[in-house]
Amino acid sequence: MAKIRSLSITTPLLFAAPFKSEWAQTPIDINAPLSAGGWEDAGSLKFSRGFVLAKNDAKFLYLALDVVDDLGNDTGTNDYFWLSFDKNRDRAITANQDVNYGLYPGQPNKLGRQYYLGPGTWTALLPDPSLSEVRQEFGSSENSSASHRIWKFKIDLQEINVALSWPLSTPFTYFGFRVRSSNPAFTTDFPGDFYKDFTKLRQLVFSRKPVISPSLLGPLIGSVGLIPTTKIDATGRATTDPGYFIAVQNAAFGGTLNLIGNRMKTQQLWNDGIKKYKVEITPPGGSAQKLISNWSNYRWTGSTYALESFAASSLGFYELANPSIDYSIDDLLIQFPTSALLPGLYQIKVIFYKRVGPLDVAVDNQSIGLFIDNHVPAVNIDSIKHGANEVSACAIETIGAAPDGLKFKITANDPEGNLLAANFYATYGAGLAVGIYSENYTPALGHWMGFSGKTIPASGNWRPPQSCAYSFIIVASARTTNGYGYIGQNSTHRNLTLLLS
Repeated sequence: MAKIRSLSITTPLLFAAPFKSEWAQTPIDINAPLSAGGWEDAGSLKFSRGFVLAKNDAKFLYLALDVVDDLGNDTGTNDYFWLSFDKNRDRAITANQDVNYGLYPGQPNKLGRQYYLGPGTWTALLPDPSLSEVRQEFGSSENSSASHRIWKFKIDLQEINVALSWPLSTPFTYFGFRVRSSNPAFTTDFPGDFYKDFTKLRQLVFSRKPVISPSLLGPLIGSVGLIPTTKIDATGRATTDPGYFIAVQNAAFGGTLNLIGNRMKTQQLWNDGIKKYKVEITPPGGSAQKLISNWSNYRWTGSTYALESFAASSLGFYELANPSIDYSIDDLLIQFPTSALLPGLYQIKVIFYKRVGPLDVAVDNQSIGLFIDNHVPAVNIDSIKHGANEVSACAIETIGAAPDGLKFKITANDPEGNLLAANFYATYGAGLAVGIYSENYTPALGHWMGFSGKTIPASGNWRPPQSCAYSFIIVASARTTNGYGYIGQNSTHRNLTLLLS
């Protein structure tokens, strides 16, 4: 197996220690008061006017600015905030990418979003929809019994370019904010002048350590990423409940995989002095062989994450990490890439050994089957016809009166039966788009391979909404997971200019 290269989080000495978000076991209702529950054990960071609280789950960052010095219950948006994120994490302002959140004028509970153009300059508020939200509160908190201003945020992780599925490093971002109060009067930036210089931003490290119910965990290999091994069927595919941390349906596995131990079992093994194990992999139709991989995990020191490396000995043994130590990925037994593996059902076996005299004796083991599939679906726009004639790429085509229009043949095919969704649409004009056809996986489809040469529309013709240059795009995504979400998609496009006569 190829060696896994680890990406590191660097915190140069001139920067403060990272701020750590904690896992939100259940989604936080930001409409409820801060003191109503949900924020217990949140990561906490003090700034000059109050405290920042942070939790996250697999979809959202829950952030609260507990401004204990703002004791005036001002109406409207005279009191306001800025909240900025360095989306590409390069500690530099990147135009039209890095994001700043603020309030819509006169609407203290409507979150606005804009992109940076440069130091201290931004676009107008973006009109596109967002899952992120803000709620203003004036009340008490754990940090102060006196009523004061509180801002509570629910930030879509996709909007700030964070995913818990990062296989080789701990998810993180850089952020800064401003809080402004009119009574008492103050404007406080944290860190100072952050909106002009992103090297000053504070690092925020995300948690990806939900407490999976022990009843769901496998007896030794508790989960693959966040997916319990009890949710993997005999075909090596996983299905979880819709409300679970990661919702997948009949999903194959791919990418870089983390095999996570059952905490109760690994703690018992550790206490019994059983700390050596091997990992075996059996390919389809083959025989078992050692699964050798090198990886890194981040150990929390109390102020930062320190990188630790793990590898097998010359005899193929791994050393169990102390379960009582706080790692970025707790109870990690092995992390290994699957990109070089051909599609099929593999058996993965973890075997623990105890030293008895001169011998290493196997004392416990568990095998799981994983259907590995790193192939992305095949996609193609097989043909575009106007009447009986094929329309070539870059053509300028005149469409007559209704019912005249175009007919398409499209392909979205996954031979292994792991197709998740296919979406065929057209973009045109200034950021406009129109859907033409889409199809999504349902369990009734079983191992869905998709379709080849499908006629769209099935009857009649498709007509463009206006005369314009069009890009016809088909996107197909794979029903493959790395244990933290779906991965893998493929797309293609063809461009035409269509004129309505």
